[in-house]
Amino acid sequence: MSTQKRRALGRGLAALIPGAPVPAPAAAATPVAVASAGRATATGLRVVGIEEVHPSREQPRKTFDDARIDELAASIRAQGVIQPLVVRQRERGGYEIIAGERRWRAAQRAGLHEIPAVVRDVAAPRAFEMAMVENLQREDLNPIEEANGYQRLISELSYTQESLAVRVGKDRTTITNALRLLRLPDEVRDLVVAGKLSMGHARALLGLESADAMIRLGRRTAARELSVRQVEALVRRERDGADAAGGQGGTDGAPSPGRPSASARDLGERLSRAVGARVKVVESAAKPGTGHLEIHFSSLDELDALIARLDRHG
Repeated sequence: MSTQKRRALGRGLAALIPGAPVPAPAAAATPVAVASAGRATATGLRVVGIEEVHPSREQPRKTFDDARIDELAASIRAQGVIQPLVVRQRERGGYEIIAGERRWRAAQRAGLHEIPAVVRDVAAPRAFEMAMVENLQREDLNPIEEANGYQRLISELSYTQESLAVRVGKDRTTITNALRLLRLPDEVRDLVVAGKLSMGHARALLGLESADAMIRLGRRTAARELSVRQVEALVRRERDGADAAGGQGGTDGAPSPGRPSASARDLGERLSRAVGARVKVVESAAKPGTGHLEIHFSSLDELDALIARLDRHG
């Protein structure tokens, strides 16, 4: 490869990653710094041909929002690829994506022929773990993808729920509740993936005994856009042997004593993620719609950090 070609690759890196240094001619001769697609074996940052990059079959994300890909593609046209992909070399040539499939898809849509990537020398099981954890920490998987990701890490890499919670930075109850979604019938899971049912709806439906009942009420919930509280009330009627087909009813959806509603659990988890501590929403049985919050901390230092975080968000 000529020096002129290597210099062109150096300029390409600066164009793809704004602010990246353009290698000097001497440095450009080192393939570890920048290499053309598939020609160097050293790990590190390089520019690779976009056609040499392949998505992983282990990718936990199965659905991609076209509108968000288009937005990212527009940003890449204007700013370049700010964050390189993380990839591993494939035995049969080219690279397999560990993290960054959305960026790769958007770069293709933006018309790029090369893309920056950090090559990691990791075996397939470690690459699978890295891909799963990276996606789960982003918190933008749909609930079913998230649950499947947790289940695969537990079954294939022998994590316990406790060790997995530490690994992905989430509360153990978050993982437990997510895994419960895998008990839903496939049709109800599809409604969750499509965004027609929320996590709160799905948890409420799990209170039913049969798959047929979950499907029937899941369809009704999606069609009528019922609230989580309305679904909880209908689930209680079904369990109590009442006629679940008789309208939305006038019940207020008050939680059973000592048992938080699905909506309260959902809100508690959202608050937990927002403040960085375990939060429990305690509803009042005597006065529906009211209650209090319990924020758990393991030390005064943790409480002090929590208060400082809340002060910053004012």
